[in-house]
Amino acid sequence: MVSEEQIRQWADEAEAGYDVAELKRRGRGRPGRGAEPMQVVAVRLTAEELEALDAAAARHQVSRSEAIRAALSHYAA
Repeated sequence: MVSEEQIRQWADEAEAGYDVAELKRRGRGRPGRGAEPMQVVAVRLTAEELEALDAAAARHQVSRSEAIRAALSHYAA
């Protein structure tokens, strides 16, 4: 829940104006994984496949995406 105080702070900040150079400096989105642009690929998985993927990712202490990339690297090798 957002408090009235937080809304007031946001409004005061907006009314004071923003430093455009600072906003541009921050960057946007996730940091890249390399020099090449990345592509998002949608894959449909059954509930069982997704459960197995998440379990494997948890065992290896990696994200779901990292587990998928590792599996693809292994398969393509």
